[in-house]
Amino acid sequence: MEMLQTPEFWIGLVKIIWINIILSGDNAVVIALAARTLPPHQQRMAVLWGAGAAVVLRVVLTVVAVKLLALPYLQIVGGLLLLWIGVQLLSEDDEDANDTDEEKASNLMSAIRTILIADLVMSLDNVIAVAAAAGGSTTLLVLGLAISIPLVIFGATLMVKLMERYPIIVVAGAGLIGWVAGETIVSDAILKDVLEANKWLHYAAAVAGAVFVVGLGKLLQSRGRAQAA
Repeated sequence: MEMLQTPEFWIGLVKIIWINIILSGDNAVVIALAARTLPPHQQRMAVLWGAGAAVVLRVVLTVVAVKLLALPYLQIVGGLLLLWIGVQLLSEDDEDANDTDEEKASNLMSAIRTILIADLVMSLDNVIAVAAAAGGSTTLLVLGLAISIPLVIFGATLMVKLMERYPIIVVAGAGLIGWVAGETIVSDAILKDVLEANKWLHYAAAVAGAVFVVGLGKLLQSRGRAQAA
């Protein structure tokens, strides 16, 4: 309890919460995209599970993130996974009202699985900033991330509602996932020297990732609608 009386503790806590507000935007977008095709009651479950998973993963990954990021090809694989997730999320149409209960349950589990995989990839580099703000205090780290859970839930819930009202946000969200995927791939340890010599590759890869996800996702979406018609 003595640590609660020190200004360093409260300063560190505020820093962690603020960092999570900034870094949780992409997680909220993924959760919203994965949950948008579910019925309302399942949307709430997907958001709750997804938000909780995002925070828990950041706590766990903080211990090993620095070592993992040093492994060659890890971020390339993670970035490719994100590209696949972005394309899949954009190509999905709204849920068929005639789906059976078993199909709806399967859709919920699929959404939660997608959220978990995307959170795992997108949280790897984010946790380094959080760990630095925690200054080695596990209590501070866990407390700060626990407080950020409602922030992620609020952000994802708001995004779901906005996506229902403004479909263009779905495309923008998928593009954001592609952008992060491109950044993740080019940031791999094996490409460190190449990136330092050609800093423009960072943005070129991000743009290429966004264009790839939006382009392929819309193409698959159009083909799916044509087949359904």
